Amino acid sequence: MTDFLEKHAVPGGSLAVSHDRRIVYAKGFGLADLDAKTAVESKSLFRIASISKPITAVAVLQLADAGKVDLDEPILNFIRIKPDTRLDPRWYLITVRHCLQHTGGWDRNISGDPIGMPWRIAKDLGTNVPVPLEDVIRFTMRQPLDHDPGTRFAYSNVGYLLLGRVVAEASGRHYEEYVRNAVLAPLGITDMELGRALPEHRSKREVSYYDSKRGSGLGLYPPRVNERVPFPDGAGNLEGYEAHGGWIASASSLVKFALAFDLPSFCPILSRRAIRTMWEHPRGLPTSDVWYGCGWSVRHAGENGLNAWHGGLISGTSTLLVRRHDGWNWAALFNTDRSSNGKILLNLIDPLLHAAVNEVARASGQESRIGPPRALEFSERVVFPGRERPTASRSQ
Repeated sequence: MTDFLEKHAVPGGSLAVSHDRRIVYAKGFGLADLDAKTAVESKSLFRIASISKPITAVAVLQLADAGKVDLDEPILNFIRIKPDTRLDPRWYLITVRHCLQHTGGWDRNISGDPIGMPWRIAKDLGTNVPVPLEDVIRFTMRQPLDHDPGTRFAYSNVGYLLLGRVVAEASGRHYEEYVRNAVLAPLGITDMELGRALPEHRSKREVSYYDSKRGSGLGLYPPRVNERVPFPDGAGNLEGYEAHGGWIASASSLVKFALAFDLPSFCPILSRRAIRTMWEHPRGLPTSDVWYGCGWSVRHAGENGLNAWHGGLISGTSTLLVRRHDGWNWAALFNTDRSSNGKILLNLIDPLLHAAVNEVARASGQESRIGPPRALEFSERVVFPGRERPTASRSQ
C-alpha cells in the first residue's frame, strides 16, 4: 500500500483484511487531508461509492426473508412517486430481481446516467438544485427503457435508487434508518452513514477527497449553489446517490459486512437461502464464468467456490471490497479516483492484493482452507452481537 500510494500519486488509503472471520490487518496510509497534513487512520471514513449496492441488496433480501418483498413482483408496487407523463409500458414488467441484477432495461451507454444530470433534471422538471433522489426517479420515468426488462445486463444506478424505495416502503422506515438498524447494527457496525457533499457537513473522521484531474463544477448545495467548487465538494449530486452510492464507511466495517456471509448457516442478517440467491446467475441470461448476482459481481473460483466483489468509483474516490472462496476478505479505500496516468485505482490494486494474500496463505499453509486460523498478528475475532459463532475486480 505504501508503494502503491507513492507510485500512483494517491494522497491516502485504507486497507482491512480478514481470514476465517478474523480481521487480521487494518491500517491507514498516507494523508486524509493534504492541507492539514492529517494522516489516514485505520478507522477513517471514506465514501464507498458503488460498494453501497451490496448493502442495499442485502437489505432487500432481508425483507424478502421476512416475507415483505417478493423478488419477482413489479418494482412499481413499491414506488409512490407518480410519473407526470405516460410510462413506457415495459416499466410494468420490471421486477425487484431485475433491479438487483441490473437487467431492468436501463442502459447508461445508450441514454446516459441520470445520476450525473442534476442540472438537466432540474431544468426539465422545473425545479432547483440540489436534485433529490425522487426527482432523479421522476425524470427517469419520463424516459423510454433502452432494453426489454430481463433480456440483458446493463449496469444501472437508477435501478438501485428504486431498490432504496423498496427498502423504505416494505420496512415502513427511512432507507438509511432501516439499513443501519437491521443490516449493520447486528454485525457490530456503527460508523456507517450516508455521506454529505460539503466538507463542513461531513463526519469528523471522514477524509478529504481529491479529483485526480482536479475537476470542478458548479456547486449544487447551499450556500455555494452556482459557485465553482472542486467536483467532490458539492458539484456532484452526492446526497441524491443514497442506495446506489451514498454510504461512507471504514475499511474494517466493510470487511465485517463481507465476512458475515462466510458461514451461511450462522449469518445473523440473511438466511442460507437468501445468501444463495445473492450469488445466483441471473435467469434468462447466457451462462458465463463472471456475472452480476444480487448486489455483487461473482465468478467461479477454486473447487466449487465463488469469489464475489464490488468496486466503487466517483470523483475523488476509488474503492474495492472482495470476498474470496477460501475465507479471505478485504477492503481497500482511496481518497482519489485515478492514478497520475489516469488508470482507475481499484483495478490497479486488485491483482496486487490477491498476490499479497496468496503469498501469506502459502507461507502459513492456509491455502483454500476455512476453519480456525493459525495465530496471525493483529488478529481480531469478529463476534456478532447477540450471537456467538462456531470456530471455524474482476476479483481473481
